[in-house]
Amino acid sequence: MLSKHVNANKLIRESKDKKSNHHHHNLTGRDSDSTSHPYGARYGITSVPKFHIPSKGVNGETAYQLIHDELSLDGSPSLNLASFVQTWMPEAANKLMMENVSKNLIDQDEYPMTQEIHTRCVSILADLWHAPSTHQAIGTATTGSSEAIQLGGLAMKRLWQERRKAEGKSIHEPGPNIVMGANAQVALEKFARYFEVECRLVPVSVESKYRLDPKKAMEYVDENTIGVYVILGSTYTGHYEPVKEMSDLLDEYEQKTGINVPIHVDGASGAFVAPFAHPKLHWDFKLPRVVSINTSGHKFGLAYVGVGWVVWRSKQYLPKDLIFELHYLGSVEYSFSLNFSRPAAPIIAQYFNFVHLGFEGYRAVAKDNLKNARLLSRALEKSGWYTVLSDIHRLKAEDILQKNTHNNFDEENPENYEEGLPVVAFRFSDSFQESYPEIQQKWVQILLRAKGWIVPNYELAPDLEQVQILRVVVKENMTEALVDRLLEDLVEVTEDLIKQESPTNALNLLGNHSRKTRDNAGKMDEDSGSAYSGTYSKPC
Repeated sequence: MLSKHVNANKLIRESKDKKSNHHHHNLTGRDSDSTSHPYGARYGITSVPKFHIPSKGVNGETAYQLIHDELSLDGSPSLNLASFVQTWMPEAANKLMMENVSKNLIDQDEYPMTQEIHTRCVSILADLWHAPSTHQAIGTATTGSSEAIQLGGLAMKRLWQERRKAEGKSIHEPGPNIVMGANAQVALEKFARYFEVECRLVPVSVESKYRLDPKKAMEYVDENTIGVYVILGSTYTGHYEPVKEMSDLLDEYEQKTGINVPIHVDGASGAFVAPFAHPKLHWDFKLPRVVSINTSGHKFGLAYVGVGWVVWRSKQYLPKDLIFELHYLGSVEYSFSLNFSRPAAPIIAQYFNFVHLGFEGYRAVAKDNLKNARLLSRALEKSGWYTVLSDIHRLKAEDILQKNTHNNFDEENPENYEEGLPVVAFRFSDSFQESYPEIQQKWVQILLRAKGWIVPNYELAPDLEQVQILRVVVKENMTEALVDRLLEDLVEVTEDLIKQESPTNALNLLGNHSRKTRDNAGKMDEDSGSAYSGTYSKPC
């Protein structure tokens, strides 16, 4: 039988030199484990520990070199255009984080100034998002927006339960539900599943711009709806969902039924873009129906990975049973996050950005990101090979009229374009697919990866899964020079695909290899989890 499974680890074990019975190191009186090697010390010719702790360790420099070399096989963070996560900060921020890397945020008594900085960040965000009073707003740092979205949803569930009990109604039959678009990131669906809330996914469509349609969402709302998740910056295409329209429809619903359904804004990315690039947009606490907002400080908040935020309009929207009193050495402290211990360094990095950049600095970064995203979008469409699904390069209707009647039209002002994140979502154009039906779009992702670029190709939400899109997130370190380089590589890859007679076999093999891992130790088997619902589950 020619085909068989080959275990790489087994091959290595069987192919090693056999140790001699002669212990030459005894002649010199030296321990072989302490022998000096020019590179890698004793692990230069010995397996690195994988499945059990070694009986003896190595010095710090050797451990560093071994792990450093293995990690060099990772992709370059600066070329990871799939991730929304920030990959660069100034050297001064790096220094500040290293000085505080050992601090635990929960130790409020030991690190009172760190806790003060945490409180300042919450107040700054409450003010940025137009909370009625920054003194009444309440919030906390979280481990990214995933934890923050759980807290926002959990608070809405508790308030719904309190209301139902006050009305003498059951909180179990038929039970609570939450409404969100099918374009939701999987963290939103996780809340529903983990905290036993029915998840009502509203189908998205081309007409709704691949995001929540508020009118269709109202078909899913009833007296058991704890709230609506509205996404400010869809992970798929970067579109903002219409928070104001959703709020207006829920206002009408309350007038007719007397049922108050709140909104939680998932601003994982957009809550750090909209205030600076689209200040006229109504989406935040200016709308009374918005009771809480979350964001990722490590995305367009421009801090390193590890920090997110959730802020409530006021204390009345955070039920008391979610707030824990902590008594320590005569002082009383409060905790209302899912994680108890949390590194303080990312929170300090967030505050560094507030002080370092200020409003104008954040606005400049947002404008530059959107400008480069528009550049890439226009170039892709001009090629004729690609159709761009994101809209941040498209002028608003009223601004088109302005351009025709005035000569001072500002093409760099993001307020003249459709609102959205600096995200470019694109696919093969219809004409390209008709001319080259044998070319699969996923090959573009594979060939770009061979050049170092990480550009994901994935299916859209349910009912649109037949549509595959490529996506580029334009961040601060995605300069115009890199946009130019990416476009050149993208053109080269596309031209090569057109020229090749039959690249199918080679590319499929390459694609299969790129999905395999070295071993399955400690990993879940296939079919271990529940069925996939369609929410966006790739890293963001």
